[in-house]
Amino acid sequence: MDYNPREIENKWKTYWEEQAVYKVTHNSDKPKFYVLDMFPYPSGSGLHVGHPLGYIASDIFARYKRLSGFNVLHPMGYDAFGLPAEQYAIQTGVHPAVSTQENINRYRSQLGNLGFSYDWSREISTADPHYYKWTQWIFLQLFEHYYDKNQQKAQPISQLIAHFEREGNAGLQAAASPQAPFSAADWKAMSAKHRDEVLMNYRLAYRKVTYVNWCEALGTVLANDEVKDGVSERGGYPVERKPMLQWSLRITAYAERLLNDLQELDWSDSMKRTQSNWIGRSEGAQLFFDVAGTDHKIEIYTTRADTIFGATYMVLAPNTTWCRP
Repeated sequence: MDYNPREIENKWKTYWEEQAVYKVTHNSDKPKFYVLDMFPYPSGSGLHVGHPLGYIASDIFARYKRLSGFNVLHPMGYDAFGLPAEQYAIQTGVHPAVSTQENINRYRSQLGNLGFSYDWSREISTADPHYYKWTQWIFLQLFEHYYDKNQQKAQPISQLIAHFEREGNAGLQAAASPQAPFSAADWKAMSAKHRDEVLMNYRLAYRKVTYVNWCEALGTVLANDEVKDGVSERGGYPVERKPMLQWSLRITAYAERLLNDLQELDWSDSMKRTQSNWIGRSEGAQLFFDVAGTDHKIEIYTTRADTIFGATYMVLAPNTTWCRP
């Protein structure tokens, strides 16, 4: 009997798909186990060798846990937004929705040929409106909330406004950008525009002017890892640092909770240390340096107050608001 791998593989791939052998249901008495791969970015003509290199390892583990009696969720999706899709559309004139879907179909076919144990009923694409409507919903929740330090959780902006109407910002324990104190009378006397500016200092999603990597040729802001030697990694176009109004997230308000909850995860100690270092919470002191000949002081933060007496000079960024009367 001849061995025909193509025929055998096609037979069993068809069977796996028709019988949905890897489909997961919520109605199971088995312990749950979640195996999540990094979703590929469908910007090329197909998968590269780095994709299956990682997926094979996670698929082996998913199969092992499934055979060990676990109800294993092993999904696949596509991280389908970003600069490559935009640039491809500009260069070819093909709408990104069309080119992205074509690439997804190709990736899906290649992943199927590799025989991975994915639950394809859970397949998602971040370019699908049914998916990204929820990321937009999350952003709106962040915009409409502030972080209450007493409660250690987010609270609606409406509660913040009620506090301002009663007491101004006196006695308020909230994560916020630095600002001058104001009374309830001051708040009521503010214009609508001024009130919006004050609230922006408290919102979990807020706008501020910050320096970014701007690429005029690409017409977009680039992350640090997308810039090499002063030019864009994609296309080699000039990149300049310039101040722009950007959306930011007040994630530092959650530093304590992130660190505490991290200890509850079933992760390795090395992974927890990596995440703790990424969170970057530190304890230190707030100090003030006198400015000779004025009543102003320069405010600093340091984790090594014991070294202050060895300071010989100080460097200040010209765009920083640093002095306090």
